[in-house]
Amino acid sequence: MTLNANQSAGAGTALSELMQALRARPRRWLVTGCAGFIGSNLLEALLAAGQEVVGLDNFATGHRHNLDEVQRNVGAEAWARFRFIEGDIRDMNVCHEAAQGVDYVLHQAALGSVPRSLEDPITTNDVNIGGFLKMLVAARDAKVRSFVYAASSSTYGDHPGLPKVEDRIGRPLSPYAVTKYVDELYADVFTRAYGVPSVGLRYFNVFGRRQDPNGAYAAVIPRWIAAMIQGKEVVINGDGETSRDFCYIENVVQANLLAALASEDGLNQVYNVAYGGRTTLNELFSFLVSALGDLGIEYELSPRYGDFRAGDVRHSQADIGKAAALLGYAPQHDIQAGLKEAMPWYVQFLR
Repeated sequence: MTLNANQSAGAGTALSELMQALRARPRRWLVTGCAGFIGSNLLEALLAAGQEVVGLDNFATGHRHNLDEVQRNVGAEAWARFRFIEGDIRDMNVCHEAAQGVDYVLHQAALGSVPRSLEDPITTNDVNIGGFLKMLVAARDAKVRSFVYAASSSTYGDHPGLPKVEDRIGRPLSPYAVTKYVDELYADVFTRAYGVPSVGLRYFNVFGRRQDPNGAYAAVIPRWIAAMIQGKEVVINGDGETSRDFCYIENVVQANLLAALASEDGLNQVYNVAYGGRTTLNELFSFLVSALGDLGIEYELSPRYGDFRAGDVRHSQADIGKAAALLGYAPQHDIQAGLKEAMPWYVQFLR
């Protein structure tokens, strides 16, 4: 699936105008989880747009080398507008320090992964609910203009409908999904009780540069690419017909910036952030082989099929109409365009 010419032009224009508006009026932003995959990409975009940024991370899942890469990419002048705080969102004092004097919060810090939450629900709860609540309190006390947070498509649980629409969810299938839904409830309460403007972004299978391929909880795309580059076997969970709405990181950056600067009508809402398509794992495997082939890397092994993964939904696809209507969200990259853009990074850093 690809964007037509009018969609591409509209998306490009909207994002370009947004970045110009940011450069014309610098603000102070807090990015929690700034050393992680999504957080470091948000950090880079904000610094490139002339913003002042406070970053908070405890390196539980983020990496210093992500910050080093951002520093190289933006240069010394932009990097001087960044202040890093090493700390944990479960520490109220750290949260208050990070939020002090901040205009906008982009809250990305969390313990991701459905399997991790099934193995360790207590820590997942402590970070994703306890830490989230403390960041909300800090944002309230700092009187921020908006609090944008990473929600999750896992909130849809066992609801069978496709595409997923924001106001129709099912029962959670994992502790991780529970924590992300509770975050939405807390954000809504803080809006009504304390007047904290918030926006929740339900991410659907985000991928792109700086996504970690290592560890038991690594996402499927970097894990498979790393295996392919090293000539190792790729294992597909289930029969390969499980499908996902893969969303390239540039689309997610656009959604976060639009959400933070949204008009009153767009605030205090939850939105799907995705491309709006559906790709099976078998199709994903073929796309990765093709994208590597375009760079002269041939992968000729067939995948091995294993067991289905506990807690996973069978199919996932987002309706992005609400984000388009209220935020002006217009994703520029489908999965193949995203893979084409990101693959040189994967090859360079995963070899």
